Amino acid sequence: MLSIAQSLPASRSAPKWLWQWLSDELATYTGRPLLVARMVIAATLVMLISMTFRIPFGWQGAIYALLVSRESPRATLKSAATIFVVTGMTTAYILFSMRLCLNSPPLHFIWIITTLFIAFYALSALTNYLAGVALVNTISAAIPMWDRHVSAETNVEDTLRLSLAVLIAVAVTAAVELAFARQQPGDEILSAILERLSAVEELFTSYAETCAVDSQTEQTVIRLEMLGTSLLRRMLHRSPYSPDYSAAIAGVAALAGRVVDLAATLAQLNFNCPPAHRRRFRNLVSALDSIHRDLINGRVPGPVQFDFEEEPVSAGPLLSEIEHTVALIPQAFTSPQAIQAYLPSTEHLPGTTLLAADAFVNPEHVRFALKGCLAASGSYLIYNVIGWPGISTAVTTCLLTALSTIGASHQKQMLRIIGAIVGGFLLGMGSQVFILPWLNTIVGFMVIFVFVTALSSWFMTSSPRLSYFGVQVALAFYLVNVEEFKFRTSLAVARDRVAGILLGLFMMWLVFDRLWGARAAERLRKTFILNLRLFAQYAREPASNDLKAALVRSLVLRETINTNLDKASALADGVLFEFGPSRRRDLELRDRIQRWQPQLRTLFVMRTASMKYRLELPGFELPESVLVQQQIYDEHSARVLEAVADLLERNTLPASDGAENSRALLNRMTEQLQDEPSSQLPRGRAKSLITLLRGIDGLTRCLVSQITTDVETPPGNANRGCVGNTDGSVRS
Repeated sequence: MLSIAQSLPASRSAPKWLWQWLSDELATYTGRPLLVARMVIAATLVMLISMTFRIPFGWQGAIYALLVSRESPRATLKSAATIFVVTGMTTAYILFSMRLCLNSPPLHFIWIITTLFIAFYALSALTNYLAGVALVNTISAAIPMWDRHVSAETNVEDTLRLSLAVLIAVAVTAAVELAFARQQPGDEILSAILERLSAVEELFTSYAETCAVDSQTEQTVIRLEMLGTSLLRRMLHRSPYSPDYSAAIAGVAALAGRVVDLAATLAQLNFNCPPAHRRRFRNLVSALDSIHRDLINGRVPGPVQFDFEEEPVSAGPLLSEIEHTVALIPQAFTSPQAIQAYLPSTEHLPGTTLLAADAFVNPEHVRFALKGCLAASGSYLIYNVIGWPGISTAVTTCLLTALSTIGASHQKQMLRIIGAIVGGFLLGMGSQVFILPWLNTIVGFMVIFVFVTALSSWFMTSSPRLSYFGVQVALAFYLVNVEEFKFRTSLAVARDRVAGILLGLFMMWLVFDRLWGARAAERLRKTFILNLRLFAQYAREPASNDLKAALVRSLVLRETINTNLDKASALADGVLFEFGPSRRRDLELRDRIQRWQPQLRTLFVMRTASMKYRLELPGFELPESVLVQQQIYDEHSARVLEAVADLLERNTLPASDGAENSRALLNRMTEQLQDEPSSQLPRGRAKSLITLLRGIDGLTRCLVSQITTDVETPPGNANRGCVGNTDGSVRS
């Protein structure tokens, strides 16, 4: 058997990953240069308009031009509208509430505290990142603005000018994106599907030729996996297509997304490619190329045939599942009703609301708002008491770096301070000292602006672990050089900005670390345990005989598990930024969970592949006796996963005979499947199911064995992995 458990890479314990991580993050991928170019053009146009017409808060407009979503013209318009609406609502709140506080310092101070509490509460309860950014930026600009000793009319005018700068930014950015979309006409839904098929085809071509894949191709597939297909489903739901075509293209989109998920998991495995596997990869490339050409030329894809009868039992279950999924794509047009069973209904997609479902019932939102309000209010009091208004960026720092865990907050704070040093000191002050004195036109400044914006945009188009660095570089540079309509002759502004950032970081450390600490390592452990219990529920599905209800429940569980897997990866990054007496133990826990995570994710993909048999979708019906045996086996597998969760939570060892019982149950089921073939289940598909079940069983027992051994092993001597033998046994 293609040993999944053996081939999963072990995590690196030394910090040598840093250079490789930066190389992977900054490597180009398809569409990245064009995306950066569009960001630079939009930000530069906003800067030129602000400078030419002397519109204040040009730095706000320029940064918004970089933050607007660019996944598609529809997404661009939606995110631009979100930014402008939230900015308008926040501006209205500021203007109307300040009428109650004018000429009353006590009421003004209460207004500051109340506004900060509302901002932090919204940061916790909002589901839209750009809405949170718009709210935070508007409030952080308004607080020092209304502290000035000027007339109320001046403050009102400047507040409205802030909204004008945002309106210009979103309008210019939307126009640029729509202009590029017009130059590259085409169906954006079909383009997204073709992008996914092309990425997978390139990956399989690498496997067919050299059995190795370059990091750029791998990162492209992983990025598309993270992006998912939910946006495509919503676009289809609102499209003017006929019902028949919508059903067909929805099937293709879902199947293309499924192929990407499988390919992304396959890319994380290390395995040998015998001639038989290379031949299968070549067949997949040929099939995907044929489907791609038919779709791009407006033709219905022809049927795809794979030689399932000659498929060796030792072949990898993921490769078999990919072949079956690719073969289903042409059937989406010839028999859309059969494919419809695979599709999650758009009626059950989560609504696009700004607030989380528990926004007004979850006490965590209030607790988070109190912590953030205390840190920001402390910063506000300090810079007002000492009479240093130039460091008002401390409040902005608190707002933009407040996250719910210590490690994640440290990560964002570190990126912010490094970005502030690079953007404020090196690029901002450096250009003021060495370059700007030699320039006397806006053209020369535009060259510097384009360079800094391109550098920042390249970082911003990395993964979330690094993209905030690019945001901070651009923000610090814009604050220093785009806030006024002239070249600054004093370096005090940049100095004050960085000093404010340091003050905000200190207050965040004091409140979030010393007073209300929530260590990322502990949350990482709880998230992993929760995922094991969710996996147990997923293994028992379907819990209802109603096919529609079972599909909805399995979809919800699948989305929850996938979200928690991503959350665990983010928390693992946050652990690196935690310090203290427990750091060594936390890093050991992180190292272990990072070794378990790829196996858990692979098991998730394989379990999802087997779900269609449990649901008895058309073409995947099983004999009643086999279905009963599979339910018994899945129940046993679920209990084993729950026992492992108990081990991690309460140090309760699982039963020692779990592996033997699992093997016996699996053998009984496969024997019945071979002895009682279903007329609806072709022999090749039955062999593929047997391969898939053996892969699930071997990987489950391997994961259980590794976790049990790691927990019983003293720190520093953790088990590095387990090996799946060809007979299905597992040894450490």
